[in-house]
Amino acid sequence: MGLLDALFRSNEILGIAEETLEFAIESSEASHPNEYMGFLRGTEATQLGLEQDGLVITDVLVVPGTEANSVSATVKTSQIPNDVKALGSVHSHPNGVISPSSADLETFGRGSVHIIIGAPYRRSDWKAFDSQGKRTTLNVIDVNLPETEDFFDFTQADIDEELY
Repeated sequence: MGLLDALFRSNEILGIAEETLEFAIESSEASHPNEYMGFLRGTEATQLGLEQDGLVITDVLVVPGTEANSVSATVKTSQIPNDVKALGSVHSHPNGVISPSSADLETFGRGSVHIIIGAPYRRSDWKAFDSQGKRTTLNVIDVNLPETEDFFDFTQADIDEELY
């Protein structure tokens, strides 16, 4: 995706890919009793074979140096990529409370959808919120995500094209 494509893409979030939600839930459980934290990134729906405009959350970016304990996760803001694919955040609440805390609300400004996953980390133990902390609907979409090899398969020519 070139810079112009990114600037003029649809901003409507259609939902989250089933595999991506599963990954976030499993990662939250694996981090227990500490919080889990990541940033949500999306892919154009048409690139996933859907016949509608919009974005599907397909990736969870975990920022290096994130520090977590049982009541918080702190991200080094200097490590957060400043890219146009960022859609929001995902984090867990090991105490099982699936509503934003005041600290959560302070971090919800970056992106338009924020997911909280609560213990015991079942498929039903998550909710989505908007940037003001109000509950919102986020559809779970069954799409085939790109294979890892294909997803990270790029050449110097691809990099040069993105830069110019």
